[in-house]
This record gives sequence, C-alpha cells and structure tokens, in this order.
Amino acid sequence: MQKILIGATDNSQVIMDAAMGNRHGMISGATGTGKTITLQILAEGYSRLGVPVFMADIKGDLSGIAKAGQSHTKITERVQQIKIDPFQFRANPTVFWDVFAQKGHPVRTTISDMGPLLLTHLLELNDTQSGILYSCFKIADDQGMLLLDLKDLRAMLIWMGDNAKALKSEYGNISSASIGAIQRRLLVLEEQGATHFFGEPALQLDDFCRTDFSGHGVISVLDASHLSNKAPRLYAAFLLWLLSDLFESLPEVGDADKPKLVLFFDEAHLLFDRAPQVLIDKIEQIVRLIRSKGVGIYFISQSPLDIPEDVLGQLGLKIQHALRAYTPKDRKVIKAVAATFRSNPNLDTEQAIKELKTGEALVSVLNKEGSPTPVARTLIRPPESQMGPLTDAERNEIMSRSPYKDRYTDTIDRESAYELLKEKAERMAERAEANQDKPKHRGRSRQSAGEALLKSAARSIGSQIGRQIIRGIMGSLFGGRR
Repeated sequence: MQKILIGATDNSQVIMDAAMGNRHGMISGATGTGKTITLQILAEGYSRLGVPVFMADIKGDLSGIAKAGQSHTKITERVQQIKIDPFQFRANPTVFWDVFAQKGHPVRTTISDMGPLLLTHLLELNDTQSGILYSCFKIADDQGMLLLDLKDLRAMLIWMGDNAKALKSEYGNISSASIGAIQRRLLVLEEQGATHFFGEPALQLDDFCRTDFSGHGVISVLDASHLSNKAPRLYAAFLLWLLSDLFESLPEVGDADKPKLVLFFDEAHLLFDRAPQVLIDKIEQIVRLIRSKGVGIYFISQSPLDIPEDVLGQLGLKIQHALRAYTPKDRKVIKAVAATFRSNPNLDTEQAIKELKTGEALVSVLNKEGSPTPVARTLIRPPESQMGPLTDAERNEIMSRSPYKDRYTDTIDRESAYELLKEKAERMAERAEANQDKPKHRGRSRQSAGEALLKSAARSIGSQIGRQIIRGIMGSLFGGRR
C-alpha cells in the first residue's frame, strides 16, 4: 500500500491509503487552527509518491513548500510523539503561478474556453443577459470568429447591438439594454485585472501534471493572495474552469494505486457563493465523475457546511480542526459538523471540535474497502518543508530555473473576433466616406446624428483609445457610468 502519514492518536498512527486519493476530501476549521499545515503535509505526501499537486495559496504562506524546513525543538518533540521514522527536512519540486504574473508564471485562458455558463456566473448576469451572452457565443461560432480575450467579447457585443434587427429572426431578441449591462460588467471585470487572465498563450493543463527527474510530483502553487481579495469571483471562476477543463481533457483511468493529480482549493466557499443551481449541479456532476480520471479534489474552508450537501457527501477524507462556539448559531454549526463524521464510541465528537488545540484535528480516512473510519482525535505531523513563505529572492531564484519561465511570458494576439470586426468596420467606414464624396440628389436626407455617431464608433474600434471611447459611449447610452 502506498500511504500518506497524516498524524497519530494516543495509540496508533493515522494513515491514508493513496489509492483512496481520488475519493476527494475536506480540510476545515477556524482561522489559525492549522489548516495550512495540514494542506502542506498532504501535498508533500502526494509529491513523494509521484503525484502532481495543484494548490491555491490564499494567504501567501505556502511557498515555503519549495524549501527544506529547519530543526526546532517543537518539531523534534512532535516527530517523536508520532514516531515518524525516517523524518528528513527537504524541499519539494515547485512551480509558481500567478494570474497577474507578479509572483509566478502568468496563467491565461480564452473567453471561448471559459464558456458562457462560467462567464454568466462571473459577471453575475440575470436570465435575460445570460441569454444574450449565449447568443454571442453561438453567433461567434456561426460566423467563424474566435473569442479569445475581453476585447473580442466586447467587439462582438457591439456588433450584435448594431445588427440586432438582422439577427432577431435567427437568434431572438437582442436587447440593447442587456448588451449595455453586460458591457458595464465587463468594465468592472477589466478593472479587477481580468485582462491579464483572458488571452493567449493559454495554459496547457499538462503543465500541472508533471513529475521531476526523481519521479516526485511537481507542486504547482497559484499565488491567489491578490486575486482572491481583489476579484474573488474571478478566483472562483478560474478554479471551476480548471476543474471543468481537466474533466473534459483527461482520459479515463479507473481506480489506480494513486491519483494522477490532486487539487487543493482554498476558500472553497467562494466556488459556490451565489452560484446558480445549474452551475452547482455541474460542479456536483464533475466531482462525482472526475475520480474515474484519477483526479482528487480537496476543499479547504472554515466549515464543511460551506460546501453544498451533494458535493460534501462525495468527500472521503475529512479533517476537522477546531471551531469556536461563541454564539447559539456557532453551537448549531458544530453539532451539524459533528454529524458529518462516522461516530466513535470512545469520543464525544461535538465536544472535541471545541477543544482541539492548534495542530490537532478530528480525522476520518477511507479504509481499503472505501468506507470511512471512525473519527479519531489526531495530532497532525509536521511538514518536512519550510513553514511560512519564501523571500522574494528565493522565489525568483526558483522561478528562474523553471521549465516554463519563457513559455507564457509574452502574450500572443492572433486574428480573432476583434480583428475581423475591426476590418469589417473599416470597410463600412470607407464605403460611407466614398458615398459622401458622390454628388447628392436633391431631397436626399442628411446623415442623422445617430448614424454619424455609430460610424465614428466603428472607425474608432481599431485603437486602444477608440476602445475606451466606445466603453464610455455605451455606458452613457444605456445608463451606466465609467
């Protein structure tokens, strides 16, 4: 059996069978109770077994996993208590990623790959606006136009608004008010930094599934400290896109002796916060089926109740750190959390949750038959890597040796919807100017102010300044503000 040592009770070690790693898991507990260290020791364990790991670093303190830890009397004492033999301080093969390309290699995907469902959730659109967005994707497909970045999507929406009457018979009513609302949401998204995320070269998911020359799984650390604070819905959309894309692209492997890849999603409640039911149903389906692709998903949050019940019921490993009981509501939560474990006649689970010390947790693993073991109060083992973040110099040195240091640095802007619509707009503008040079017949009406405005907007679509002008115009026409 390939195994991961989690910790020990008073009389035995608590060991997880790696073959159960694709049955997913949950790490929960109040702030400061040890969730980050638990995540770290699980990631280390998988990496040692040759399993690649992806994890989101919300607080910015997981980068130390790339550096060997240092001896300390408390660590030595805990190693002896848990009877870890051998125990060796060592680093783990690590690659750093960052949507904003500040603390890691840039991470990008395209508008087309994200798809209308996740974009609807990201932009918080209502049903009518969502219908317009779905139509936008369908029209782009029918017209052979790629939607790669935000300027592609914005240009496509403008074109739909200008041609709403011609499109109505095939694609339904295209409301100018709904297009204006979507455009305003795109402006907000852009100001949160989404321009960095949408574009090419898009992330190749195989780069999350690598082992090093020693056969250890590479740990991919996404620095999400800035992303989760500035744009939490973008953070959630990225994780959901990653999950969906892995499900679509990975082959079936069935039950193996260890997973092919494990994912750790911190602040997991953000994935489900205000998500429409259709999206939650999709997540539940992916979590249920992706285990056959050899992928394990581990959610980290303050309470298991942050996770929808249908998803929570599929999580095999449960690690619960302490929760506080300051109010009647807190006590109800603790009672509900205790009920999610398989009971242990020798342990008052509800009381233990309130009494756990930092570095302790209630743990239930899956046995070799796939059934949960009775909950056990467990002393969590110390990590072999550094607890706490790297310095900037240490991080930069590791990034300089990364095999991906040049792959994603420079953006690519190939011909897509924006360029095709720009070309079409320029041809329209040239024809309009040619018609203006022709002698006018008496009685012909002059160009209206509205026609002149739209033609001017079409001509301006080709420059960055022009795009900013169009955003301002669309906002004022439909009641929005820059």
